[in-house]
Amino acid sequence: MNTALVQNPLLIGEGLPPFEQIQPDHVVPAITQLLQELEAQLAELEANVVPTWEGLVVPLEQIEERLSWSWGVVGHLMGVKNSPELRQAYETMQPEVVKFWNRLSQSQPIYAGFKALRQSELWSTLDEAQQRIVDAALRDAELSGVGLEGEAKERFNAIQLELAELSTRFSNNVLDATKAFSLTLTQPDEIAGLPPSLVALAAQAARAAGEENATAETGPWRITLDLPSYMPFMQHSRCRDLREKLYRVFVSRASSGEWNNSPLIERILELRQEQAKLLGYQSYAEVSLAAKMASSVEAVEKLLEELRQASYDAAVNDLKTLQEYAKSKGETEPLQHWDISFWAERQREEKFDFNAEELRPYFPLEQVLSGLFDLSKRLFGITITPADGEASVWHPDVRYFQVADESGTSIAHFFLDPYSRPAEKRGGAWMDECIARARVRYSSGTSVRLPVAYLVCNQTPPVDDKPSLMTFGEVETLFHEFGHGLHHMLTRVDYPKASGIRNVEWDAVELPSQFMENWCYHRPTLLSLGKHYQTGEPLPEHYYQKLLAARTYMSGSATLRQIHFSWVDLELHHRYQPGGETPEQVRRRIAEKTTVLPPLPEDSFLCAFGHIFAGGYAAGYYSYKWAEVLSADAFAAFEEAGLDDEQKLAQVGHRFRDTVLALGGSQHPMKVFTAFRGREPNTTALLRHNGLAA
Repeated sequence: MNTALVQNPLLIGEGLPPFEQIQPDHVVPAITQLLQELEAQLAELEANVVPTWEGLVVPLEQIEERLSWSWGVVGHLMGVKNSPELRQAYETMQPEVVKFWNRLSQSQPIYAGFKALRQSELWSTLDEAQQRIVDAALRDAELSGVGLEGEAKERFNAIQLELAELSTRFSNNVLDATKAFSLTLTQPDEIAGLPPSLVALAAQAARAAGEENATAETGPWRITLDLPSYMPFMQHSRCRDLREKLYRVFVSRASSGEWNNSPLIERILELRQEQAKLLGYQSYAEVSLAAKMASSVEAVEKLLEELRQASYDAAVNDLKTLQEYAKSKGETEPLQHWDISFWAERQREEKFDFNAEELRPYFPLEQVLSGLFDLSKRLFGITITPADGEASVWHPDVRYFQVADESGTSIAHFFLDPYSRPAEKRGGAWMDECIARARVRYSSGTSVRLPVAYLVCNQTPPVDDKPSLMTFGEVETLFHEFGHGLHHMLTRVDYPKASGIRNVEWDAVELPSQFMENWCYHRPTLLSLGKHYQTGEPLPEHYYQKLLAARTYMSGSATLRQIHFSWVDLELHHRYQPGGETPEQVRRRIAEKTTVLPPLPEDSFLCAFGHIFAGGYAAGYYSYKWAEVLSADAFAAFEEAGLDDEQKLAQVGHRFRDTVLALGGSQHPMKVFTAFRGREPNTTALLRHNGLAA
């Protein structure tokens, strides 16, 4: 065997990845060799299928785990350490990996083996988690086209390949279009109103772009479409013409020229539609819901309409109030899209008497982590300690932590990559699995492999001599991703196919993450997070009261905006027909009942809607709202116990840990929720938290 290949770090296949050794030129040889080996193992398994748990599920798991370890590392690096060389390698191997997954998920002998196991006398000896794993395998195989033969199967596979490539292209186009635009400001009056943190960031961006003498005081300042730059600019810039310019570019990203995603969108929708028909479904939305908690398109539309009715008038009122406020401050023009963030921020500052920037000094990253870890200990009985140096990292800013249970035994680890690096890291925030919990066989016997998570954020990095000072929104984002992390790390399921977030229906998977956000408004928690980075003084009480009041500020508009996205997504994947309305026309028709200010003519928001065209949320964007209903209702259990009663909170917290966090995908989410709450969920708590109900 070629020793050069053996030494390839992407072929280790278990444990923590040695990030410092992995280079883009390892990808093609490693994945090529791995796919050959797995192909042989799969052929061997197919030739000798034994329809039992040990004879079928376990060996299949070993093949899948091996590939997901190596390809997972590559996918992770695409998100956090993107480079032309890595992109090239990824694009070379992605079709091969897709082909292998297709071959595995469409394997007739394996499908027949699962069916035989399902119908055999052994079925009754499997526990609930095992049965759910087998049922999910059958369903996923059917959704992967296992029942197709001949031309239909070939066509299905060709579609899978083309869709994978289109989604990568879509995502790269958004990244490139975002990166391609920048606004260089040279006059002091052009930065009027901008917070010091943004001015410093803009000077740093100018230096990085070659203006080596740029300083926060004298400029030049470089504003980009990257969110940590774009958002504060829209909220604070007093130059209405610059806001308009930036807004128009932002909403038309990736909609023309070499990065135009419009033709990709039509093609993606057309292919998904064709795929659904091949599988015997009426629409792609039905395919999507086959593996979700929501039972039908109608059930989703019913929820969206219920929330739309509760929020539409509130959103109309939000705009009216904002218009009157702006007028009272001398704004003579009717408000346009590029004015909303600016005036909303002014009104919020006046109404609640603070701006988002003022809070930054109270939220240095270290302090926020300390408060978050303390909360996790109080609610779930876990202890989190730094373990930097015990794992190889992909960037010097990445941290590593250990999670231990009440007895002090290590139960999980996680990486934290907190800061924005626009040149190589995609925007947004996410949790991903590095290693999933599983009972693994070794020659010496079996033992439990502990889970490891990746938590990735894009907050403001330390600038000059200041630590990373977070906005309250960034604090909420960290809590959100940490909730996903807890779901992955606190699982007690030892089957890799149902541990942590695996096998959890997509519209239920946001429950723990959104649930954690509620604690940012819990007084003792917030006061433990918020301490001034220089003086150590706690966040003043009046800020807490204002954050609480600000939470429901313009919540009608915020809710309506999510409903707009969800409904457009559902409509495009359920009723859109190629050759009829264009996707953009569909969006504008839906906008008539889900927006108060109609979109601008050049608004091509769909061209940057990566969630549904490149991120797994196709016909699933509603999941955010669906899961918000679950998470608000779950948090209400803590409110009912009494938020000031530490003992009762711990009791409910342990029940939450033992159900929602521990059971992973081993039971249906409705059953898991009911085990925690004692009943099925309803919208009461969500509407109350949003100030949309009494």
